[in-house]
Order: sequence, then structure tokens, then C-alpha cells
Amino acid sequence: VQLQASGGGLVQAGGSLRLSCAASGRTFSSSYNMGWFRQAPGKGREFVAYIRWNGGASYYADSVKGRFTISTDNAENTVYLQMNSLKPEDTAIYYCAARVGAYRRSESEYDYWGQGTLVTVSS
Repeated sequence: VQLQASGGGLVQAGGSLRLSCAASGRTFSSSYNMGWFRQAPGKGREFVAYIRWNGGASYYADSVKGRFTISTDNAENTVYLQMNSLKPEDTAIYYCAARVGAYRRSESEYDYWGQGTLVTVSS
């Protein structure tokens, strides 16, 4: 399974960005469920959002709830993270990840990782 994240960039506080994560590989299927994590400068990686590929149940970190939306495009094998009302504290490298099984927030529970895309929010 290969994951390719994209869509990061520089945005002013209050602005929006949409991150994409394209999944590919012979073994990738809808049995995988997807997460987004982020790592701010000098900090550990933290959970942001999760979605079940089939059924669409989603979960969010409290810090992004109401501002971020995770979604999937099954035809394109792509998961998105729509980020609105961005704050300087959202500045981080954002990673997508895949796992088989139920909702988990720990990065150690994920099997595959994308390379990360940098989001910088200026004040």
C-alpha cells in the first residue's frame, strides 16, 4: 500500500486548505480505514481525524472538531481533509495513514504512512 499526501501550503489565519491522500497498491482495498495525523515543530505526532472507508463514520480530535472535515472518494481511492478557520497552532506536517480495523487514535496502530505535507498558518 502506498499513500501520497498533497495539498499543503502557506495560508493566513482564518483561511482554508484541502489536503489529499491518494492510496494505491495491489493490496489496498476498502477494508483499510484512514487517519490524518500531524506533527508540529518540536512536538510529537498527534491524531487529527479518522474515517471508515465503508460507511463513512468519522472521528476528530477536539482541537479540530467543527473546523476540519475528513471524507473519501471511493472511485479515486483518495481521502481528503478539508481544513477551515485555520489557526497558527494548526501549523504542522500532516500525514495520512491507513490501518485495517476499528477506530484508533494511536499512531502505532497504523500500518502504512504517507510522506507528509507541510501546512503553515501565518498570524
